[in-house]
Parts: sequence; C-alpha cells; structure tokens
Amino acid sequence: MKRHVRCRAAERAAAEPAKVDPFAPENKVAYNDGWLDRIFMKLFTSKIADQLEPGTFSVPNDTQYEDFVRVSKEILRGRSTQEQHALVRRVLLSLVPPGVPAACKVLFRPTQWAAEVNAAVASWGFFWLVGDSELRSQGVEVAPGVLREQKSVVHIKKCRYLEASGCVGLCVNMCKVPTQSFFTNDFGMPLTMNPNFEDLSCEMVFGQVPPLLEQDPVYTQSCFVPHCSLADRIEPCPKTDTERVKARQQQQQQQQPAVTAAAVGAGSSSSSSNGSGGSQG
Repeated sequence: MKRHVRCRAAERAAAEPAKVDPFAPENKVAYNDGWLDRIFMKLFTSKIADQLEPGTFSVPNDTQYEDFVRVSKEILRGRSTQEQHALVRRVLLSLVPPGVPAACKVLFRPTQWAAEVNAAVASWGFFWLVGDSELRSQGVEVAPGVLREQKSVVHIKKCRYLEASGCVGLCVNMCKVPTQSFFTNDFGMPLTMNPNFEDLSCEMVFGQVPPLLEQDPVYTQSCFVPHCSLADRIEPCPKTDTERVKARQQQQQQQQPAVTAAAVGAGSSSSSSNGSGGSQG
C-alpha cells in the first residue's frame, strides 16, 4: 500500500512541469537597440536624474538600458513608497507638454475606442522599455461587475525592466503603481497592470480601474528567490511598502521590553524558589 502511494506521488511529481527560471542566462532575452531606442533611454534617464539630488547620477553620453535601470534604483534610496510614486509621477509629467493630461481628461472619455487606441500606442511606444508585446481582446471590467470585450489589453511577453532589475519592489513602485496612477488620475484613462512574477510577463489592461495597492496581489508578493539578498519565501518584498516595514519594526521594538521583562521576572522567580529551598534544607 505504501509503495502504491509513493508511486502515485512520483507520477504526480513527474506530471508537473518543471519551473523555468526566467533569470537563467539561457533564458535571457537579447535586444538590438536602435538609435530611436537609445534616444528614449537617454531621455528617460535624464528626466529621472533631473529629479534626484544634484550629483547623484551622471548620465552617460552613450546611454544604455543598464544606465536607465541604475538611475531608477536611485529613486528608492532614502524615500518612502509615497515619495517614490510622487517622484516618478513628476518624471512622467515632465515628458508631456503642460496642460495635455488635463485636456485629455476632459476631451477623451474612457470609451472602448479610447482604451483600444491607448493600448495600441502603448504596444508600439513602450517596446524599448518593456520588450515585445501584443494586443489582445478579452473581457475588461469597465465597471464593477461589468465585463466588456475589447481589444485594449497589451500582453508584454517578458518585461525587459523586470528582467533587468530583478526586483519586485522596483516593478511595483517604479512602474506598476505610478503608471496606473498616471493614466487613471492624470489622463482619465483607467489602467490596471498585472505583472506575472513566474515568467516576468505582464498585462496592461486599459479601461479597467486598478485596485488599491493593499488589495492588489503584488502587495503580498515575495522577493525573487534566490536572486535577491532580501528574498524570503514567505514574507512580502520589503521594498513594496516602506510604511509596512516601519510598522513591523515598531511592533517588534514594543514587544521587546515585554519579552525582556518576562524573562527577568522568570529569572527572579527561579532565584526566589531556589533560595526558599535552601532555607528549608
């Protein structure tokens, strides 16, 4: 009977496909950046550097994608999650003429046509940033409980930024949350981004209002194991929400005196007990 159970377990394990490491060298995507891609890389890198403290980052003349990733990592240093989002928003606003977002919000309502146009533009314009993608038609939740079939979903096959940065916190705070907020709140075009941390793909769903960060599955996503020094298979990535980390540290500090007092109390009780025993003897 036990042998039969072991055999069935072995069959089940063999039937399950082995997980592919998206960061393995043999799975790395090679890019052949052209002159237009390099222009966008330098533009975005320079805009981010402008928002940092003077002298923090020097933008190379021949800017590479790695430089863009490095300067984006500087945003995390010494800033809360909210401050990171605000800085990225300033960067995005600096890339469009003043008044354009507000005008678009008034003139273009979030109709099916507008959502599909935004998806088409994003699929073409963000290639240098996220890599190859394709437009997909699927049911989009345009209102609570209301699904509408529309071709406004950009499926990113393997996100270049996520692969290059290798960080859940960078994905969430440098890309997902600020981009969702930028389109939804500044342009009036709802956008939900759903990264897949198993294969590094992602979906940009135009026309769908994003959930609050605390209600989003990414909020409890752990770091990449074993590629991150902070990786923990159980705990969420600490970079996703700096306030959550502070609250946990404060809780631990508050609990420490109580634990120490209890230990001291237990030691005193033990000493008293030993002393009493000695008198009786």
